[in-house]
Amino acid sequence: MQVLDQQFIDGKLVPSHGSDVYAVNSAITREQIAEAVLGDEVDAEQAVAAAKRALPGWSATSLEERRGYLQKLADAFENRREDMILGLVEEFGTTRPTAAYIVDQSRDWFVEAQKLVTEDTFTEQVGHATVNYVPVGVAVLITPWNGASWFMAMKASVALAAGCTVVLKPSERGIWQAWPVMQAISEAGLPHGVINLVFGRGQPVGNVLTGHPHVDKVSLTGSTATGKAIARNGIETMKRVTLELGGKSPTIILEDADLAQAVPFALRAGLFNNGQACIAGTRILAPESRIDEIREALVAGIAAINVGDPHDDATVVGPVLDEDQYETIQGYIRTGIAEGAELLAGGEGRPEGLGDGNYVKPTLFAATNDMTIAQEEIFGPVLTLITYRDEDEAIAIANDSPYGLHGYVATGDVEHGRAVARRIRSGRVMVNEVIDAPDAPFGGFKLSGIGREFGRYGIAAYLETQTVFSK
Repeated sequence: MQVLDQQFIDGKLVPSHGSDVYAVNSAITREQIAEAVLGDEVDAEQAVAAAKRALPGWSATSLEERRGYLQKLADAFENRREDMILGLVEEFGTTRPTAAYIVDQSRDWFVEAQKLVTEDTFTEQVGHATVNYVPVGVAVLITPWNGASWFMAMKASVALAAGCTVVLKPSERGIWQAWPVMQAISEAGLPHGVINLVFGRGQPVGNVLTGHPHVDKVSLTGSTATGKAIARNGIETMKRVTLELGGKSPTIILEDADLAQAVPFALRAGLFNNGQACIAGTRILAPESRIDEIREALVAGIAAINVGDPHDDATVVGPVLDEDQYETIQGYIRTGIAEGAELLAGGEGRPEGLGDGNYVKPTLFAATNDMTIAQEEIFGPVLTLITYRDEDEAIAIANDSPYGLHGYVATGDVEHGRAVARRIRSGRVMVNEVIDAPDAPFGGFKLSGIGREFGRYGIAAYLETQTVFSK
């Protein structure tokens, strides 16, 4: 069994100082596949100190040098591509095609970030004043387990492009995925201390990093509860924060939608990453006038989904992360039944014939929006179908949520769909297609977070504004 007992600090792979041992299990079999020795306060302090020492030199690099180092990271990620894919599939159960997409875009974040390293990003003239955009300083980047390489690369690429130095803290629940990322970072050969990586739990490592007086910026992708704790932790030193938090996204099927397109769209939006996605469209809103045919089409669509081994390219839904996640999802299914939601597909227990892995039946309830399963983020393949009478009520239901990260609209009239999208209180809305753009802003309203990521919006979060007047 492999022992994961290193951190990457100050340009070197070093032994973990901590003694906290974490068992890494396969999502597919529940068998232990590795043992991780997590870091502690000492590792966190050393990583911050290394980043602080490296900051003056890194922030002074030429734009050409910075672009070159970003390309080195892209090349190193490409060299570790297969290891990263296998880590994603085995540890949290995402399908191999999805894992390949995640890893390839992880590499591409470093390519995209090079386009931002231009004079125009860092200075502009406003009348008699020169406005300089300077690195905010040492940035702590805290990433989740549902696609570790993607989140680590997305955040690190723009932070480094801005001239910040970085301390990465991936979730300990994603250490198997993050291990080849650490190897790639080591192999890229950036100046010592520019990018560091510490494995550890929120307590003590996360608390040290997010409250540290030498840390200027914290970016988190994680739960709303963790985001609130980080905001409180950094208030004494007025840390800049970017918080990309939870979601409970609506998919509105409008009355004019073509169900042959709308139903696959809704299921893809809801079940991406086995439902383990903050952007998952887990509330499907359907018009009363067509509810019977939409119910029938959704049930048929779920019945046709191939649930199985995520290494198999034909699999659409694989297992969820671990036993805790599995039991949490089962609890939500039981809650839905207890609160009177109508079970249309799936339900408790594992699908037949798949052994003891963390497999959850893709589940669909007919529910009302006040039920627990419609209000709380489940993070698994559990969808709710909610009926609305007219478009105004659909918008009201969509917005009746503490979250506002994402939304989806299915319609036969794209212009009408865009008009509906503008009324949804969320940071992003997709009309008729699950698509993406790495340079378009990403982030949420309400409890879904603070700030925006991706492209020029993302790099701006790592820059301070300085105005210089001269004659």
